[in-house]
Amino acid sequence: MITFKNVTKTFENGTEAIKGIDLHIKKGKLVVIIGPSGCGKTTTMKMINKLIHPTSGVIAIDGKDISGQKEVELRRSIGYVIQRIGLFPHMTIEENVALIPKLKGFKKEAYKEKVDELLKLVGLEPSLYKNRYPLELSGGQQQRVGVVRALAGEPPIILMDEPFSALDPISREQLQDELKLLQETIHKTIVFVTHDMDEALKIADEIVVMKDGLIEQIATPQELVQGPVNEFVRSFIGKERIHAAINLQNPAEKEISMIMEPVKQHATGELPSIESTTLIKDVAQQMIIQSTHSMYVVQNGERVGIVHKDGLLRELAGIVVEGA
Repeated sequence: MITFKNVTKTFENGTEAIKGIDLHIKKGKLVVIIGPSGCGKTTTMKMINKLIHPTSGVIAIDGKDISGQKEVELRRSIGYVIQRIGLFPHMTIEENVALIPKLKGFKKEAYKEKVDELLKLVGLEPSLYKNRYPLELSGGQQQRVGVVRALAGEPPIILMDEPFSALDPISREQLQDELKLLQETIHKTIVFVTHDMDEALKIADEIVVMKDGLIEQIATPQELVQGPVNEFVRSFIGKERIHAAINLQNPAEKEISMIMEPVKQHATGELPSIESTTLIKDVAQQMIIQSTHSMYVVQNGERVGIVHKDGLLRELAGIVVEGA
């Protein structure tokens, strides 16, 4: 769908923003470009709709080099959602959403019907919202309108430049969920720029990690957390996220505190002890070495739980026992 071949970008002040990247974005996929500030992620995205022109290399959409396309025509075929929303304050919500369809020559009946359909898609009842003005809506509602306005002209591609970063955490999480559900319905090719790894892991089909104008890794969220290619990617993902993913994927790597049982009051039996942070695989090894079927779990010298061989085996086998 979208292809970059050895693309570079050097600005007039000498800043080398993009140093030669190759990238293929498949049709119907939500691809997140992520990296630290100044890595080139926004420049990469803006080259797709020619808001920024590459210094060298080729960018093609459906196999056609975009360098020869007129900017206005190209941009009308690409939806664009930005952080600052960009709704026209003097226009109603209906007028904002209908703007591109009108410019593209849609008939009035068709685009009015389209506005209602799109507002419903993002949970905004048309009869309540389409005649309001942007300032009468909350930030989250305005951003929903920004998303559907980008969809109104029925573009095959949508660019989203940190669209949710200015919102409060609750609105942001809701919109991330809605975008995922929306994509299941519309199947657009979406290029989404963010600096938030949690957001990327949550919404992406594929993640492009950038650093200093180069692509460090391209992978699905699962592949990324399970196999970062270098120390930069590993540190950018974060040890906690990688550890959480390992725990989710491999029960043997969980800490024993996650599956221990409560200790009965006044328990006085003589059993070996194990620290609460010990991994399940190491607890199993200790049980074999010490020929025991149970061990106390301790934290700061205090008994905080107990683990039994049967429970350990069930966890390692991935078996859930009803009522357990």
